[in-house]
Amino acid sequence: MVLTLAIILALFLPWPANLIVLCLGVVSEIGEIVWGRRLAKRWRPRTGAEAMVGLEAEVASPCRPRGQVRVVGELWDAICAEGADPGEIVRVTSVDGLKLVVERAEDRLGAATAP
Repeated sequence: MVLTLAIILALFLPWPANLIVLCLGVVSEIGEIVWGRRLAKRWRPRTGAEAMVGLEAEVASPCRPRGQVRVVGELWDAICAEGADPGEIVRVTSVDGLKLVVERAEDRLGAATAP
């Protein structure tokens, strides 16, 4: 973007000034690209299985120990060692292949949610 503006401005300036503006535009464009790449590396989007760990899910079918949970509107097979009934809220702790390993979510007081 900076380089485009520098090229347009260079068309209307006299000889020594247009060269200076063009060089400054090239340097600014390189700086903008370097800055943008650093930002892109820092802000990696979280997708896939690692993004699901820590999310809360609602139990759709009894998990004793295997069942199904609904995470962000999607139905997933789940394993819950403690057991959970439909309607309960659980938290995803890990992903094992295409199965989610979940545990009961704790309420604000720190006690496990009652069925």
